[in-house]
Amino acid sequence: MLEKDIKQQLEQYLELLENDIVIKVSAGDDKVSGETVELVNEIADMSSMITVEEATLTRTPSFSINRKGEDDSGVVFAGIPLGHEFTSLVLALLQVSGRAPKVSDEQIEQIKNIQGKHEFITYVSLSCHNCPDVVQALNTMSVLNPNISHTMVEGNAFKDEVESENIMAVPAVYSNGEFLESGRMTLDDLLGMISGGPDVESLNEKDPFDVLVVGGGPAGASAAIYAARKGINTGLVADRFGGQVMDTKGIENFISNTYTEGPKLMAEVEAHVNDYDVDVMKTLQAQSLQKKDLYEVELDNGAILKSKSVIISTGARWRNVGVPGEAEYKNKGVAYCPHCDGPLFEGKDVAVIGGGNSGIEAAIDLAGLVKHVTVLEFLPELKADAVLQERVRTLPNVTIITNAQTTEITGDDTVNGITYKDRETDEENHIELAGVFVQIGLVPNTDWLGDTVERNKMGEIVVDNAGKTSLPGVFAAGDCTDTPYKQIIVSMGTGASAALGAFDYMIRN
Repeated sequence: MLEKDIKQQLEQYLELLENDIVIKVSAGDDKVSGETVELVNEIADMSSMITVEEATLTRTPSFSINRKGEDDSGVVFAGIPLGHEFTSLVLALLQVSGRAPKVSDEQIEQIKNIQGKHEFITYVSLSCHNCPDVVQALNTMSVLNPNISHTMVEGNAFKDEVESENIMAVPAVYSNGEFLESGRMTLDDLLGMISGGPDVESLNEKDPFDVLVVGGGPAGASAAIYAARKGINTGLVADRFGGQVMDTKGIENFISNTYTEGPKLMAEVEAHVNDYDVDVMKTLQAQSLQKKDLYEVELDNGAILKSKSVIISTGARWRNVGVPGEAEYKNKGVAYCPHCDGPLFEGKDVAVIGGGNSGIEAAIDLAGLVKHVTVLEFLPELKADAVLQERVRTLPNVTIITNAQTTEITGDDTVNGITYKDRETDEENHIELAGVFVQIGLVPNTDWLGDTVERNKMGEIVVDNAGKTSLPGVFAAGDCTDTPYKQIIVSMGTGASAALGAFDYMIRN
């Protein structure tokens, strides 16, 4: 089952096991069951601390990982956790054996204090780069709290179950049989959903910062590091650390690194931030900014943070089409990540809205999975790079329609079609399909600012080359600004400039 190099790496990890573990396998006569048994036995052969037992679990094929002498760790894998989920399997083996998870003492305390029974199920696809974070977080919670259990279900191995639950976006998390949430979630996000978010009173009682960074993407992280290195009191508040980069699969243009992936890069960046005395406050969104004696940033939970200067680095989000059916069928056929959700549409017809680089790249990826892809581009010509256009036009199961204005996404329980108007003839057309992938660019996350700082017609914050905004003491960086070229490395550079600008502002005022 395992390739030679993967096997060698796994053998090294298994040397870190701290106690004997038992893998209990529920298998049938089907192909996936055979592969599951083969994988489990292959792992057991690598360590004398692992034994395998037959069992009857809720799903077949599946296997649970248990410490020897203990009946149930609460960690179950239904299907084969390879691909992006292989790391989840390795970490589960180590943590169930007794190796401490790499989470903060505060997070451990929160997990252990969760009351009541919580049975979590996460549906994943092995090509989803967002899914492992959710699986690993819930596995960690299961290991640390006996009231919590978690089962990862690989969608391709349990297609009937996925279809019966109308799951059309991953990761999809259920808690005690009820749908909880879909999409990328961190451990902090999940803890917030289960036990409540950060305490308002403790946030209000924080001393004023010298610099408060709003946003945790590449720009915000860079700004926080540069500010902290100046020895000033630095805070960072963000909905999630990593921003949009966490949804980026392959990165090949980050200087000094020929290839990396978004979650890996931002994990390294977060570790770098944590090397400094930065007060990082996650799972919080800014709601307003006001200038009083100090700058005051009101958060979505009602708390107010005060600071002598502010760096706004709230990034951008996927632009919506804004047509009937888009919001109603989000995660029910309307999707934004072809890497994550593409496998759920295997053998079906889908559409991609958008003929830029992201849209054509999505069409190319999906063409290898689905029955047919229809690309709808509003303009008379595609906007994607020539090399991508050449590639997509060679694919027999991709149709490109230009001058197409999407007017509605239709459906019943899930998406069943898309309607568009031919902008040349005004003729309306309808295509029957099962999924729609929206890939029409980004919109800056600046609505919360109102008229506090100058923004252009696109909503981007207007800044100078030092990151200064129209409001003295407030700086901005990254994709939320009018800085050209929305790239990771550019965002990091503008974050550094904004931090240096903020420091200069402080010493002069």
